[in-house]
Amino acid sequence: MKILANRMDLGFQKHQAEYEEAVLRVLRSGWYILGNELKTFEEEFASYNEFGSDNRRLESFDCTANTDDCDTSKVYCAGLASGLDALWIGIRMLGIGAGDEVIVQGNTYIASVMGITMNGATPIFVEPDENSQIDIDAIERSITDKTKAVMVVHLYGQVTDMTRIVDICKKHGLFLIEDCAQAHGAMWKGQKVGTFGDVGCFSFYPTKNMGAFGDAGAVIAHDPKLIDDVKTYRNYGSHKHYYNKVVGANSRLDEMQAALLRVRLKYMDEITNERRNLARRYCDRISNPNIITPIEIDNSYSVWHQYVIRCKERDKLITYLNEKEIGSIIHYPVPPHLQEAYAYLGHKEGEYPITEEYAHEVLSIPMYNGMSIEEQDYVIEVLNKF
Repeated sequence: MKILANRMDLGFQKHQAEYEEAVLRVLRSGWYILGNELKTFEEEFASYNEFGSDNRRLESFDCTANTDDCDTSKVYCAGLASGLDALWIGIRMLGIGAGDEVIVQGNTYIASVMGITMNGATPIFVEPDENSQIDIDAIERSITDKTKAVMVVHLYGQVTDMTRIVDICKKHGLFLIEDCAQAHGAMWKGQKVGTFGDVGCFSFYPTKNMGAFGDAGAVIAHDPKLIDDVKTYRNYGSHKHYYNKVVGANSRLDEMQAALLRVRLKYMDEITNERRNLARRYCDRISNPNIITPIEIDNSYSVWHQYVIRCKERDKLITYLNEKEIGSIIHYPVPPHLQEAYAYLGHKEGEYPITEEYAHEVLSIPMYNGMSIEEQDYVIEVLNKF
């Protein structure tokens, strides 16, 4: 039995007629940029994030947003061209730049860090906890007079204790940035991630749980002015056709991707439930003492973008899985502080030992919508025999 690490074709096939209808609707409209599909998607995605567990609309959100300027029971959305654009533009709209420091976990994907450095700010790395999320105890130890924000990355679709992080940010007057690229619909105490911070940044890269059919991203916030500023910035800094307020960027979520994402959004609860069931079976049935499996901490609701195990003999395990025709992916083999792109920061090997240990141990095993019980049972059997 040959099993890929990920499959995107099955999700398309399940709702193929709706995706094709959405594409034809856009093509026939004659309007391909900044049109009604984007406007409607932004409204629908904002509304999606206003609902918590049991599809209950939350009356207010526990968050770091300035409640004097915005209604924390509302969410607003701006669609952008990619998840990276969501990060760096969202951070820029907070006024973070040269001379500022942003605390971020060291084991994240490099895009999280690029969102910081593209604005001239400095990433201050902290170690991950035992579940690959940011070590909350390390946050306060890393705060200096230059710290302007904390970035929480909901890595692999997992969620950490957002109550504690919101309290830390409020106590020290810091912005809270949420990188939700892998966590569409994930929750802490029934509240969606992305709504705890001053900005929530999303990627809709095709492999994501809520994947587009190309690059796409979005920023959400409680502050409508911030979202208006993002919408101005994404369109060459133009608030009115041919009138430019600032030197902006070209980062517009196009009509085609917006229409396709509207279809995907309709089925997000179904998509998430399927992945949670797959993850539960992995957690219950993988019993090899040489393999560390992830957990879902109390009060959290993971969407399991990846199912990431850890193994001291990871390279040997990869070879073994390949022999059994089971795909796997390393997320991620080189942490950002050791990447050539960030050599100028002056970090050395051994500086973040937990981050580096995880980089040598983590392995994402097959996890995708449409995975059959027979396929998963085969993966479990093979892992338990390693």
